[in-house]
Amino acid sequence: MTSMFDQYEQASQRSKQVVPPPIRTDISTAGFIQMKLQDDGPIFTKQKIIFSPSDKIIHLVVSSNLIIIAMANNVLLRIDMKQPDKVEEIDISKYAVGMKMSNLFLDPLGYHLLITLTPKNGDNPPPELLYLHRKTTKLKQAGKFKGHEITAVGWNFSNISETVTGPILVGTSKGLIFETEISDGDKIFNTSLEQYWRQLPNYLPLYGAKEVEGLVFDIGKNSKPPITGLEFHKIPNSDKYMIIVTTIMRIYQYIGSVQNPDEKPLLQQVFNKYLNVQESFVEVISSLTYSKLQFYYPSLGVLPKSFGWLTETGILYAHIDPNLSDPKNALIKQQMIICPEASLMGNSKSHTNTAPLSFVLTEFHALLLYPDRVKGISLLNQDLIFEDIYNDTVEKLLNIVKDPINRSIWAYSERAVFKYKVTKEDRNVWQVYLDKGEFELAKQYCKDNPAYIDQVLVKQAEMLFKNEQYEESALTYADTHSSFEEISLKFLQEWQIEALKIFLKKKLGGLKPQDKTQITMIVVWVIELFMSQMGEVRSNDSSYTHNPQYIALQKQFDSFLAMQKVEDCIKRNRKTIYELMSSHGDKENLMRLTIMHSNHEEVIRQHLYKNNYLEALEVLKSQTNKDLFYQFSGTLLQELPRPTVTALISQGSLLKPSKLLPALVSCNSDEKHAKEIIRYLEFCIYKQSCQEQAIHNFLLSLYARYKKEEVMHYISSQGQYISMVHYDVHYALRLCQEVGLTEACVQLSALLGLWTTAVDLALTIKVDLAKQIAAMPSERDDTLRKKLWLKIAEHVVREKNDIQQVMEFLQQCDLVRIEDILPFFSDFVTIDHFKDAICKSLQDYNRHIQDLKEEMEEATKAAEVIRKDIQAFRTRCTFVDARDTCNSCDIQLLLRPFYVFPCGHRFHSDCLVAALTPMLSMDQRTKLADLQRQLTAISNRSEDTTSIGLVSLSIKDQIKADIDELVASECLYCGELMIESIDKPFIEEEDYERVMREWA
Repeated sequence: MTSMFDQYEQASQRSKQVVPPPIRTDISTAGFIQMKLQDDGPIFTKQKIIFSPSDKIIHLVVSSNLIIIAMANNVLLRIDMKQPDKVEEIDISKYAVGMKMSNLFLDPLGYHLLITLTPKNGDNPPPELLYLHRKTTKLKQAGKFKGHEITAVGWNFSNISETVTGPILVGTSKGLIFETEISDGDKIFNTSLEQYWRQLPNYLPLYGAKEVEGLVFDIGKNSKPPITGLEFHKIPNSDKYMIIVTTIMRIYQYIGSVQNPDEKPLLQQVFNKYLNVQESFVEVISSLTYSKLQFYYPSLGVLPKSFGWLTETGILYAHIDPNLSDPKNALIKQQMIICPEASLMGNSKSHTNTAPLSFVLTEFHALLLYPDRVKGISLLNQDLIFEDIYNDTVEKLLNIVKDPINRSIWAYSERAVFKYKVTKEDRNVWQVYLDKGEFELAKQYCKDNPAYIDQVLVKQAEMLFKNEQYEESALTYADTHSSFEEISLKFLQEWQIEALKIFLKKKLGGLKPQDKTQITMIVVWVIELFMSQMGEVRSNDSSYTHNPQYIALQKQFDSFLAMQKVEDCIKRNRKTIYELMSSHGDKENLMRLTIMHSNHEEVIRQHLYKNNYLEALEVLKSQTNKDLFYQFSGTLLQELPRPTVTALISQGSLLKPSKLLPALVSCNSDEKHAKEIIRYLEFCIYKQSCQEQAIHNFLLSLYARYKKEEVMHYISSQGQYISMVHYDVHYALRLCQEVGLTEACVQLSALLGLWTTAVDLALTIKVDLAKQIAAMPSERDDTLRKKLWLKIAEHVVREKNDIQQVMEFLQQCDLVRIEDILPFFSDFVTIDHFKDAICKSLQDYNRHIQDLKEEMEEATKAAEVIRKDIQAFRTRCTFVDARDTCNSCDIQLLLRPFYVFPCGHRFHSDCLVAALTPMLSMDQRTKLADLQRQLTAISNRSEDTTSIGLVSLSIKDQIKADIDELVASECLYCGELMIESIDKPFIEEEDYERVMREWA
């Protein structure tokens, strides 16, 4: 055999394809376009393995991509599907002298293989059990099972170990069940039920393997039927176990708890309660010599989803109850699936009909193996959907098996192996469930195909309608694309108005905003239905407001009106809806509708028309449209000033006072209305911090007319800086002048900077007020302040002739002196009144003269010191050594022109210029560059001229002096430039990375 598992040959087969029903023609314009880009192909396809065995195949098992093939020459082929080219051959001839392989058992992980050997003729030698691990080719004998023909193995699906099987169950041809644990170790098999094993004293030790005996159970008690199927599972999230055992005609269930999971044998705890009770089983009469047990696993490590047991009658199919609701039965929804019969292929004629030889389960189908064909039937409706007929060259088929891990399906005959591929087996499941009336399952398997879902919903709605479940039918019909008119007519014919409303509302919810025509039609129709129902109740019951039916209808109607689409529709068709409701005489709902849809304008107008001002104000307060406040506040203020102002204040910052200003201005004709308007304006200014100038001006005008005492308080609260006030100062000044508020005029004139006018007005009231105004100008404007104080002094002298008060001015203002106010006095005033003031003034002058003399002496001394320092610097010298270097470049100083500073620092001229240039301002840099260019030009011209004039030398010396003034006025390291650059980094940002690398 060579590299065969990647090469396939398509064999002849027939597949019955279930064609989904066509899309219904009664679907609306929003129907579906059904497109199929590629054919799904048959559900089951056969692929023949290019494989020529060296002898007849007698058994094949597969698990976890590992295939074990047993041949008649006692050779095992072990093939890993991940490496199909590497085929291991294991010869068991030395263990099978006079015996044959009756069965193979491979665990779900594919690591543990059990081989059952039985004698070819008679009872000798006794049956044996061999063990083979996946990672070795050495077989081991299970000595303690000698004499027992193993016919079934219940593997531990919870086991994840590669070396140990975990607790497993082993069934024999005599109806015995053992619990054992096998590991690829060095210990021998042991048993925990000594009384049973004492009946079998002839066991030989098994080297390299270990069996932990845990359970012996006798199926059938007296009949001793062979066990054909055996499997157990732990129920998730519980301590319960489920054990399924089958014989040729019976199926047993053992369900119980395992209190101690570490106890060995493990499942003895489950079997214990069945030891002394009457057997319970399901029996199916069968003349076959075999039966088959199969499970479907959604994935490894989880409880099987379904179960199948093949007998002569058919397949007993059931689902596994994951919760074990019934402690005695784990198999729910049991049904007997009758298998289709098939004729055996013979050389001359067909024989009698026969039952399948074997089968495997998929999620929704069963593949049945006959001697000459494979048939696929649906587990949901038992329809034959697939039939694959084999020709004579293949010979008779032996078995069909399934990998429990990757779910691959394998069939084999004596000379060939075939693999079946399953493709989208759930494609037509929705239709099967639909035909069975299981609509929720049908929708689940529609896989979001809108056309299929629509058909399911239509059939479900039709069934509900037929069963007179009209409201549920209406909800379902609304989700379909059935004809709107047809469905509406169906409910009208049965006069199911409530169901019709449900249908219409659900349809309305599915419409898009742009479907305005359909939305309008449905909204008007539903409102008409509600009006008719509620009108009927009103006509039959005078106290309808307490009628439960009317209350329920009202709640439904309110809920309907609150829908966004309905609100938008009513706004677009307000007149039509109002006329419809008016025609039914439902004024209450009409009023409620206007409020709900913010149509308060019409309601308020009606109230005002009937002089119901309080009702109009209540409606105004209850609505949220602020524009109506601006529209109706004028009328309401005129009739109800205080309540209206209270309502305006309650709105707070939601209203803009400037928009209310027209209404406020129109209602200030008398003191009563003005007081309320002032109350609102004060709320806006002092509580809401309104800064609009018009509002402030209006309040000031009301104060000036009706509350003059509040004018000064208001002006003071606004501050003394014109930039801070929010009213028009010029308007306020003119207003106060008109009503004669002189003190306010003083403050406003000062605010405008009219200081002279302010002082003149203040003097007409009182001198102290004038003093306050005179003290207000900035201290820097001494001339103005002095002028104002002199004006006050002149007024006091000439108007009041109060010399004592004038003398006090000299103490209050340091700008005014005695000589400034003397001209204001008459010639007859004696000097005695001014003696103290004149003496104080003379003392101040004398003190000022002394201070000036001291400053002059200090300046003279400082100038003398500077002259001496200059003279000393002229005669000072500095010695430069030939080894001295530049403090900037560390190169010998005398090699180039240089500068030497008194502090001792020495720099080359070019080094000093280069280091100092970044520290200079932009103007200084420009000047330095220009001087350097001039110096270079003069130097070049001097070289080309043989005679150098005195003028050229003086210009060159001047340029050098200017350069020295820029770069050599102070030391680079000791001068102010170094201090000013203290915040600059030592390393520039662009040089940082380079310097860091050099330092590293």
